[in-house]
Amino acid sequence: MLTKRVIPCLDVRNGKLTKGVKFKDNIDIGDPVETARRYYEDGADEIVFYDITASHEGRGIMLKVVEHVAEQIFIPFSVGGGIATVADMRDVLLAGAEKISVNSAAVKNPHIISEGAAAFGSQCIVVGMDVLRVPQSAAIPSGYEIVIHGGRKHMGIDALWWAQEAERLGAGELCVNSIDADGTKDGYELTLTRLIADHVRIPVIASGGAGSPQHMVDAVTKGRASAALIASIVHYGEYTVTDLKRYMAAQGVPVRTVW
Repeated sequence: MLTKRVIPCLDVRNGKLTKGVKFKDNIDIGDPVETARRYYEDGADEIVFYDITASHEGRGIMLKVVEHVAEQIFIPFSVGGGIATVADMRDVLLAGAEKISVNSAAVKNPHIISEGAAAFGSQCIVVGMDVLRVPQSAAIPSGYEIVIHGGRKHMGIDALWWAQEAERLGAGELCVNSIDADGTKDGYELTLTRLIADHVRIPVIASGGAGSPQHMVDAVTKGRASAALIASIVHYGEYTVTDLKRYMAAQGVPVRTVW
């Protein structure tokens, strides 16, 4: 049986680890390089790094920070933010990442997904989806809309349609982030997670809302996700990665053990 992954997420702004709630009111909380190293040593299965203002500010990702993180960890490392071309992807991979996460740029130019998959393989291409719950309509029948630029711009695109389109274009994985749940610590948006997971054949990462170990169990069982992305629950010292994985294992969830 495939193990379920626990993936700490480092949101980075101006070179500092930062965290907000529902994509707002971010505060700086630490050093991303030191934090990545600690999570790696504690048993994280992967690290995700997002330069959260790069797309909105129209600039490239901070490659030096990516390089410094990559030097400290020896697990898969996924990087996103401000990646708009295959050349940008190449630069990030050369800086030490194993995976590229595209979000806003992919919505605006979907061909970047297929171009990246052709150049580096689908296993390298993660499509991040920032999703907001909205009233159902003809344009958005699922009731979940894609937004970009850190939640600042509504796109009028149905999230389920976009997930299937990203898979068709060659994405190897989807990271489904609920803005409604982000940073709330009230649990993942399981309806959204399961909706996507049930309609694609590639792995789905649940993102947004983890506040307890049980939330993570729910994400990979009820939500049918392949992995659970975490941030606040470990950033503020409430739990360690090891704590979370021990709980998941005790509930019968297959995880990679390091203890």
